[in-house]
This record gives sequence, C-alpha cells and structure tokens, in this order.
Amino acid sequence: MLDESSIEGELGESNQRSWGTSITVGGTSYATSLFWQPLQNPNDPMQEIEETSSAVLEGSDLFCIKGGRAPQFGICVSQEGYKSGQYVAACSLVTAIDNLSSFIAVFKTNEGWWYTCVRNDIILSDGDMLFLTEDEAKNQFMSMLAVPDWGMKIAPSEWGIEDTQELNLADIMQRGARAKLQKIRGLRGTKLILIIALSLIIGGWLISSLVDKLFFAPVKRPVVVPIRPKAMIEEQVEAKPIPKPWESLVDPAAFMKNCFDGIKQISSISPPGWKIGNISCVGSAVATSWNRDVGFLSLAEEAIKKSNLEFAAYGFDANGNSLSASINLPAIDTLESPPAYNYTDLRNIINNEFQMMNLPISLGEKSIQVDSGQPGVPPATYNMLTFSISSPHNPLTWISLLTKYSGLEVNIVTYSPDGDMWHYEGVIYVL
Repeated sequence: MLDESSIEGELGESNQRSWGTSITVGGTSYATSLFWQPLQNPNDPMQEIEETSSAVLEGSDLFCIKGGRAPQFGICVSQEGYKSGQYVAACSLVTAIDNLSSFIAVFKTNEGWWYTCVRNDIILSDGDMLFLTEDEAKNQFMSMLAVPDWGMKIAPSEWGIEDTQELNLADIMQRGARAKLQKIRGLRGTKLILIIALSLIIGGWLISSLVDKLFFAPVKRPVVVPIRPKAMIEEQVEAKPIPKPWESLVDPAAFMKNCFDGIKQISSISPPGWKIGNISCVGSAVATSWNRDVGFLSLAEEAIKKSNLEFAAYGFDANGNSLSASINLPAIDTLESPPAYNYTDLRNIINNEFQMMNLPISLGEKSIQVDSGQPGVPPATYNMLTFSISSPHNPLTWISLLTKYSGLEVNIVTYSPDGDMWHYEGVIYVL
C-alpha cells in the first residue's frame, strides 16, 4: 500500500516537482531519478564526469557509475535531497537482470511509482524516474510500450496491461550490485595518491624483473622440435566468415525520415481536454499516449477515428483517463556501411564538430559479440561509439549531419511536445 504521507512530503518540497528522489526497499534507501549519460572512459572517469555534469545538469554534485557492457554515469543534485553514500536503485536493478539488454518497468513503492527504461543496455536519459502520481507513471510507460523488442515488460498487475508481469522489487534488488552516490569533486586527492603509489610499486617491479632477466636468468639451450611429416598433417577446414553487423544496417536516413513523418502524423491528433505525452519512434513504429485533463473518453475516441490513420493498436486504461496508441511505419531497406574510424579518432571528430556548432552531445563506448555458429570458432567482437543528442531541431535537419558517419545506426527518436525538444540515440561502429 502506498504511503500517502511520503508522497505528500515529496510534493511539499516543491510545488512544481512531480518526482521523488528515493525509495525504500527491504529496509534500504535507494536513490532514484538520476540523469544518466554514457561514460567514455571507465578507467579514468572523473574529468569526464566533472565536465559533463556542469554542462547538462546545473548544480549536480553527486554521481554514480554503472559498469557492464555499456558503462554510464548518473548525476544528481544534493540540494534535491540526495545524500553521498546512498545506494542507487537503477544500478541494483540493471545488474540484477543483466541478462536482459532491453526492458521497461514500473514498480509500485511506498514513495510512488518507479519507472525504469533500459534499451540496448543503456538506461535512457529519462529512464530512471520516481513519479509521485500513478497517471504520470502509467502515461510514460504506455508511451514506450508499443516500441518493439522489449526483453521484458514489468508493471503493476492492477493495471491489467497485456504481456506485462508484476515482479517483487525487494527480491530483485537483493540480487543486484550496490553502487553508492559519491561526491563529484571528492576523489581527486585520494585518486592521485593511489596512482602515485601504484606507479612506484609497478615501476619497482618492472626494474627488478628486468635486472633478473639480464643478469641472473639461466642460459637457455635450444630446443629441437621434430618436424611432422607433411603426409600426417591434417587438412584444416577453413572457417566461414562471421557476418559483420554493418553489412546490413537499417538505412539511417530513411529511419529519420520515417520517424519525422510518423511523429508529425500522430502529434496532429489533439482531443479536446486531453494532453499528449512524449512520442517515441524506433523506425518501424511510433507510439504515444494522451492523459485526460478536462475532456471525455468519447472526445478522444472521436479524434482517433477522425485522424484517418491506420493504428497498429490503441486503447484506454481501466479508468478511461489514459489513451495509448501506436502506428506502424513503412518498411526500411538495409545497406552496408562499414566503419571508417577507430573509437578515439571518431570521438574527437564528433566532439570537435559539435563544439564548433555549440551543441551538446554525450558519447560513450560499447561492444557486442556475434556468435560464429561454428563449433570451435569463437564469437567475433565489434566495437561502437554510442551517442545521445537532445536538440530543438527535427530529424530532417539531423539527417545530413549524422549520416555522413559511416557505420551509423539510429536506435530511437523521441519527441517531447511540452518543450518542443527532440532526443536521438544510436551507435556508430568503429574499427
């Protein structure tokens, strides 16, 4: 049962804030609603975190690092109620179910409804949010529900949403790793001392090893290896080449054009007394939801029918206060687009270009393994640069700016009608 006093306390902190900062699960307090960004250099993250945090979230002074296949860091502001040393909910959840690269979930807690959204091992920038009202959480969940290829959909059973399941959050969090919030500028001195100490230890060991090899190593006698007769050498079967992911990528220009057209179509539906939420597009489909303000169900249904759009699905929630809908988009051809740069060179090129345009961008590093499908042949590993862009410019503007990079794959485009902002996420394969 929800603790109404907890929710009222959160709302009392700010009349404008509709989200909370923490949940208590199994007697442990976890921080929520962090702003997540890709981490380019997991081995030396502090400078990157300091520079990025000051640029994307004013006043941010705490952070947490999520490792794994797609390293990220989350940032937050202590003045909002976060505390250094507090466990981070998203890290525990993601590590507990790391067998799923993509999932969407809402957990009902005493403090509110915790919404999480992970796509291709990446926590979306708005994918860790504790909503204080059920309607907001449900609208956010429904707006992403029509996006295909979720490994799991988790929601409260009373919502009655098809193909979803309710899981015990306490059981999940017990299995996950426990990462803590740290002060952004609190590690410099300690880190420097550790690096110096380690350098001295490693340097001494290398010098000692070199002296031993040069002056005290015993003289090695040549080893005679018998040569196997040619007739006995077994003929080896040549392994088949493993298909490379960039040999069949969805055409990114067509993807962006599809998303622009689909979002434009569905955003034109404006039922009186209903408010549209974020619109998400994955190239093959567009999905969104509307929340009832002062209108009626019949007005929303009439607007849907008069739009003359062919919906893949649409429907109202049990209370008739939320309407979700999705439309399929035309099929997109694939193309071959091999990588042209290594990770470091591509990162520097993109950072320089966006600095010249005075536009923010978040970059990260990720790798995938492709199974060979052949006994004895190990899987192939392919590396990529991840990117995340928020901009007031629509996809037609970004087509020419992004498609010039060979190996580009756009994963998702999101439009927020409230702030008239577009968000783009994807990867670029590297050498």
